[in-house]
Amino acid sequence: MILPFQVSLALFLPILANAGLPGIDVSAYQGNVDWAGVASRGNKFAYIKATEGTTYKNPYFTQQYNGAYGAGLIRGSYHFAQPASSSGAAQANFFLAHGGGWSSDGKTLPGALDMEYNPSGAACYGLSAPAMVAWVSDFSSTYHAKTGRYPVIYTSTSWWTSCTRNSAVFGNNNPLWVARYASSVGTLPAGWSFQSFWQNSDHGNPGDSDIWNGDAAGLSRFAKGGLNKFEFNYLTYNDAASV
Repeated sequence: MILPFQVSLALFLPILANAGLPGIDVSAYQGNVDWAGVASRGNKFAYIKATEGTTYKNPYFTQQYNGAYGAGLIRGSYHFAQPASSSGAAQANFFLAHGGGWSSDGKTLPGALDMEYNPSGAACYGLSAPAMVAWVSDFSSTYHAKTGRYPVIYTSTSWWTSCTRNSAVFGNNNPLWVARYASSVGTLPAGWSFQSFWQNSDHGNPGDSDIWNGDAAGLSRFAKGGLNKFEFNYLTYNDAASV
């Protein structure tokens, strides 16, 4: 017997399977960005690198962050983690002080924590898996305490598996931004049954290419903080859906 609820899911899921909005992420490598051009190519959102560790600030951040907003994109900022150099709380506070904040204006994405292979040393920054999980938790809880939002976690399944032993403890609170340059999103890190964002290419023209796992109404509601996990999985993100 098929219940009405099951019928509705059957109708929703094919739509979700084909859903997705394009966006990009950029850093200082892209310099001053032509945001009108980015918007004209159909991009709807952008993540901009703000900080790294507790010393680095993107010198192009103001132009990139404000420019994306001016072009009508929903934008957010991200922090490149350096877990060997200072605590998660210290880096979250540095991020918040230099562009990493969030507001419920519908145009600002929650800040993202970039967890990836160390570009200049040990892949896992010399931390054990339990220590890495504790570091991420320290950053996440500090950011949440200051903003009311949990940060998005950017990572690849390979790094997460190697450096956290594929910890599943963040899936209930932290949205996932998964990196995989392929034709499909592939296996996700433990704890997440879906991704919020997928970085699917390093050819974003400029920066990297990303896909939001939903439609425009869902992205707007995610920015405002009003999209819950049930809706993300099963609804088509229309304004009639209640939170």
